[in-house]
Amino acid sequence: MSVAGPVRAARESVSGLPRAFWWLWTSSLINRLGAFVATFMALYLTLDRGYSASYAGVVVSLYGLGGVVASLGAGVLTDRLGRRPTMLIAQSAMSASVALLGFVRDPVAIAAVAFLVGMAASASRPAVQAMIADLVRPEDRIRAFSLNYWAINLGFAVSSAAAGFVAQYSYLAGFLGEAAMTLACAVLVFLKVPETRPERMKATAEKPAEPEVRLGTVLRDGRFMSVVGLSFLVALIFQQANVGLPVAMGADGFSSSDYGLVIAANGLLIVLLQIPVTRFIQHRDPRRLLILSSLLAGYGFGLTAFAGPLALYAVAICVWTLAEIVNAPTQTGLVVRLSPVHSRGRYQGMYSMSWAVAGLAAPLLSGYVLDRFGAQWLWGTCAALGTVAGFGYWLLMRGLPPQAQETAAGTLPAPAPVAMPAPAPVVTEPLAAGPLVTEPLAAEGGPLPRV
Repeated sequence: MSVAGPVRAARESVSGLPRAFWWLWTSSLINRLGAFVATFMALYLTLDRGYSASYAGVVVSLYGLGGVVASLGAGVLTDRLGRRPTMLIAQSAMSASVALLGFVRDPVAIAAVAFLVGMAASASRPAVQAMIADLVRPEDRIRAFSLNYWAINLGFAVSSAAAGFVAQYSYLAGFLGEAAMTLACAVLVFLKVPETRPERMKATAEKPAEPEVRLGTVLRDGRFMSVVGLSFLVALIFQQANVGLPVAMGADGFSSSDYGLVIAANGLLIVLLQIPVTRFIQHRDPRRLLILSSLLAGYGFGLTAFAGPLALYAVAICVWTLAEIVNAPTQTGLVVRLSPVHSRGRYQGMYSMSWAVAGLAAPLLSGYVLDRFGAQWLWGTCAALGTVAGFGYWLLMRGLPPQAQETAAGTLPAPAPVAMPAPAPVVTEPLAAGPLVTEPLAAEGGPLPRV
């Protein structure tokens, strides 16, 4: 069988993007390769330090609350100080706070430092997303966001596996390893990634000055805040991969290894499908893509209600993973299109906050529904939320200007595009994958915000 077709497709997927984007991509990969705290926080507190499960839950919630607080503050800093300074501050703070967390022993101190770590972990997301929008042409943004999301998944998959072995010998080594990797990420940004913040256009004889955008302005942007609300609903659905799904599987008699086995399908599919699916969707109507991904997410988790054998759980995971692959870059691209050029940080910060708040609300929602009504109601609620989100996107995006009408001012001049060879794991040439235990779009932003 000829490999010319796949090689050509891979080359086209990574070609034509600015060199600065690939340094930023590499920074995202390194950042996630060092991930340790988010995955092993609860185990560290209960198994290594001997604290109760309830105390561990409080600390993990404070970590999430730090992400909520940081999303808005980092968005403002991204617009005021710039993308690059915000990333450097966030990554330096993350490196210092993670290292400190490995040494503190007092329970109050651990909780306080965990809150700081949560803030630092989320603070760079608005800056990264705004910088990608600054660097990349409008027609290439879906592809660029997808590649960055792919890097986040690859890094998280590798770090989850490696950190598991590290944790068997020394949790402190895991904390210090993440601190070192995050510091390396900051050094890379300092040396290789240029500042891209657009300046607000001042008044001229032909045009008035662009209005200044504050957080209040973002909150009064009805269409955008409606998109944030819909993003929150979708995030609630995806968060059930970490919350409702393992609990429901445990109640059905499955072990943690069974859960790990089927959830691995999520990471495997992201590795295999993220790039080819992005090639298929990148020039298609974002409204249809967001409606489709919302329905797939809702009904993918809804299928879990009918899952008995382990294979049916895997089928349900495959359905909502496809929704994740479509939703992550499309949703982030939509946020860029609805954001004023000189205020992308604030808008991206508000969008990131919707995922952070969902991360706090999902455990409460799923726990309440599971305890009071049972798993069938939880999966039915997911299907209903997906339907509401899909209908909401249909209503809100009517009349959205096509991508081609976006002004050229929406993208800053960038270094000449670099044609990237097909698969080569060097500094500026990407690979990617997905995690064993997912963090619904973060992620990294994004759906599962590992984003």
